Amino acid sequence: MFSLFKNLKKQDWILLIISLGLIVVQVWLELKMPDYTANLTKIVQSENAAMSEVWKNGGLMLACAAGSLLSAIICAILISRVASSFSRTLRKKLFNKISDFSDTEMKKFSVPSLITRTTNDVMQIQNFMAMGVQLIFKAPIMAIWAICKISATNIMWTSAVLISVVIVVVCVGIIVGLCLPRFKKIQKLTDDINNVTRENVSGVRVVRAFNAEQYQEEKFEKVNDNITNNNLFTARATSFLMPVMMLVMNGLMLAIYWIGALLVNDIALTGEAAVLERVEVIGNMAAFTQYAMQVIMAFMMLILIFIILPRTLVSGRRIAEVLRTNPSIKNGGMKYSTANSGEIEFRNVSFRYSDSGENEMALSNISFKVGKGETLAIIGATGSSKTTLINLIPRFNDVTEGEVFVDGVNVKDYDEKDLRAKVSIASQKAVLFKGTVKENITYGTNTLDEERMNKVIDISQSNFIKNLEKGVESEVAQGGTNFSGGQKQRISIARTLYKDSEIMIFDDTFSALDYKTDMLVRKGIKQNLNDKTVIIVAQRVGTIKDADKILVLDDGKIVGEGTHQELLENCQIYKEIALSQLSKEEL
Repeated sequence: MFSLFKNLKKQDWILLIISLGLIVVQVWLELKMPDYTANLTKIVQSENAAMSEVWKNGGLMLACAAGSLLSAIICAILISRVASSFSRTLRKKLFNKISDFSDTEMKKFSVPSLITRTTNDVMQIQNFMAMGVQLIFKAPIMAIWAICKISATNIMWTSAVLISVVIVVVCVGIIVGLCLPRFKKIQKLTDDINNVTRENVSGVRVVRAFNAEQYQEEKFEKVNDNITNNNLFTARATSFLMPVMMLVMNGLMLAIYWIGALLVNDIALTGEAAVLERVEVIGNMAAFTQYAMQVIMAFMMLILIFIILPRTLVSGRRIAEVLRTNPSIKNGGMKYSTANSGEIEFRNVSFRYSDSGENEMALSNISFKVGKGETLAIIGATGSSKTTLINLIPRFNDVTEGEVFVDGVNVKDYDEKDLRAKVSIASQKAVLFKGTVKENITYGTNTLDEERMNKVIDISQSNFIKNLEKGVESEVAQGGTNFSGGQKQRISIARTLYKDSEIMIFDDTFSALDYKTDMLVRKGIKQNLNDKTVIIVAQRVGTIKDADKILVLDDGKIVGEGTHQELLENCQIYKEIALSQLSKEEL
């Protein structure tokens, strides 16, 4: 966790140093008040007491209290600013780091866990900075300073205070030792409850369709009960701290008065010297009582720290774990200006997912080439790694063996932004973002070209947009839930076309479209984008039969390559897929 503090800015460190100075001033003022209390006690016990001395000492006490309050307020304001700035920095760094993660890192942490770390865990750190930093500075300073002041007063009183401190420290140590493992578990369970909630909300229609509300409720209750039981355990354990503190505090008060009574009783019964000595003891006892309470208060503040610190340490480690994780895909950093824009080549490419076995290759020995302006189609059974193959082009994953070239340059040598500027993808699952239709179509571009936007709307057969009440300014709900599957897919295709990249990939994008719309979209792409390299992943033979080249994948291997007619004659698997969808006459 402490490695996170390197993310504090220079001005944050300056504010912390100023806050530390204010805390020292605050403690000094608070520890001066018992001295004035002792003086007042001696004055009122004296026969020749002057009222002016009472007003003087009382005024100084009020001045100390006011100064301490003012220091505390300014310190709280400064530390709150530091906490807010620190949490903003952490959230920004986490967001940027997660944005660079490949599928490997996303699988390692899981999406719900990353959301929890970016929100809940950062909030734990912010709360600790805002509340705990004052305490973590003030408590030890006050405890040490107060103990030093009382140590020279009386050995019996000092011993009573030290015994009380030992009792408090032992109790706190036992309770924190019991709670720390539970706090670790709570953060993990927070990930789990976010995961179950996210799954239930996103799949609410399926849950209702299968009357599985009870099943989902039981899943949620199981995780919810676990996190509740752990929170109850830690709450019950920490609830013992306050009664222990009150018992120690009241016991210490009784011990101080009992020792004071013994000291007074030991003084000779008569004589002016005896009277003055009794006044001295009573004054010291009044001051010592306040010092002792300051010591106990310091340890009460430490208890508050120990209540919130364990969970904060767990959150800090979880955040640091994300920030320390380096993306498995390294940026090539090289900028290239290539002439043969849109050429793709795979040379003996094999790929294995990081969580797979040594011999479990998702892709094996893939080699092919696509020239500028050509259309490549990829077909195969479900699970034949079609999407895995195309994800290697923009480097969503890196090859395990072999090389992938774009315009004659290995994709690993490209600057990632330059490489991905060459590629636009319409993903298998259409993803829309909250905003307007126009913002979704022009997503990722810095300029708005009305003519190009209208053109891609026509090509993608998204004319339904023009019939909306606000047209392209119509609102898109989060996840695009206010549009049908086919409408979302067409907006996704329009977004891909609007980017106007050299390479356009359509990953099973046409499966949500009816046959007529499918044909019209492909026809529009062919007529308007004949200079672009197009890759189409599809399940329908009708979608791909006009492609310049078709790859047939089976179990991660190329089992057929050629045109539609060539594959019908030479590839049994392709022929079987084709005959399962079309009659011999149609073929």
